[in-house]
Amino acid sequence: MPFLRFMGNGLLVSAAGTALTLVLSAFSGYAFSRQRWRGRNLVFMVFLATLMIPQEVLIVPMFVMMQKVGWVNTFQALIVPWAFTAFGAFLLRQFFLGVPQELDDAARVDGAGTLRTFLLVMLPLARPTMAVLAVFSFISYWNSFLWPLVVINDVNNLGTIPLGLQMFFGQQGNQWHLVMAASVISMAPTLLLLILLQKHLVKGIVTSGFGGR
Repeated sequence: MPFLRFMGNGLLVSAAGTALTLVLSAFSGYAFSRQRWRGRNLVFMVFLATLMIPQEVLIVPMFVMMQKVGWVNTFQALIVPWAFTAFGAFLLRQFFLGVPQELDDAARVDGAGTLRTFLLVMLPLARPTMAVLAVFSFISYWNSFLWPLVVINDVNNLGTIPLGLQMFFGQQGNQWHLVMAASVISMAPTLLLLILLQKHLVKGIVTSGFGGR
């Protein structure tokens, strides 16, 4: 069983998915909080309402969409669809709402435009909150089982850790000793990520904007 390949595929999907989620969430959170445009609050509420839709309901339409664009049995299908998360947009929106408006005004006085203000002023301040989102996103991608099971056909080459663990169960019996060993090994990347981001996580949980304006 190519367990190292499963680990590598899982790391690739989780890292790329987390990076894409951070980028999209940062831009959308900034747009929903600091930019003023018609229907902003209504669009945000509709976007936030998607959190109430179970993943199981989205499986069939999402698979049809992936089939139409030719992404079935590809890494793109594992990464892209779930990067547009309302949770990340909400988390960063709440954080940006708690940042004083005077920082934006000071950046404009110095000649910075909207994009430069976002990249050089807002984004560095949001690092602890983005660390929290990074951990949540990485774990979500790493532990995802139902969607990879549906969209991936070539498990030996494109399978991730949850699909690999499933291969220990079969008609010949369940190999529990191998399941336990593989489960412990699969915990290593998430544990390492938690250790590396521990300082940012503590600060991010305190200042993540769940109590924002």
